[in-house]
Amino acid sequence: MSALRYLAGYPQPVLEQVRVLIAERRVLATLARRYPDTHDVRRDRDLRDYVGELKARHMRSAPPLARVSYDNRLHVTHDALGTHTAISRVQGTSLKAKREIRIASIFRDAPAAFLRMITVHELAHLRERAHDRAFYALCRHMEPDYAQLEFDTRLWLTGLELEPPGAVEAGKALPGD
Repeated sequence: MSALRYLAGYPQPVLEQVRVLIAERRVLATLARRYPDTHDVRRDRDLRDYVGELKARHMRSAPPLARVSYDNRLHVTHDALGTHTAISRVQGTSLKAKREIRIASIFRDAPAAFLRMITVHELAHLRERAHDRAFYALCRHMEPDYAQLEFDTRLWLTGLELEPPGAVEAGKALPGD
């Protein structure tokens, strides 16, 4: 079951379908066909602009972000794909909070839809801290296909761990796809 650590909690019939894809080494190839669009958000400055556009479109009244960046250590050290932090500092007689969003560097090479999903997820934390019903409603408001994108991102991460490099190119040549 550790091979499916990103997919824990999904129903058994879904996990059986995933196991078939894994056994046939078709996870990454399947997702590459479903999400062929890439993005050009490679630098932190580009990421800040990208997040800023989404924030301006869906969350204008949310507090401003002091920093938005990719983080090379995030996936490995925190076992997280993105973080939202608020750093509080006393300035005179008031308390000021600086908010930051960090996204795992693995999303530099992810399909565009997966970067959007993780960005929407972290932006939703500006309003809702817990992963509850209101949080997911906000995610679906910003990205109507959020649930499917979250599942496919988890599947993509599973494929990255279990399939050898170059599996996407090899998988495209498999018959029956």
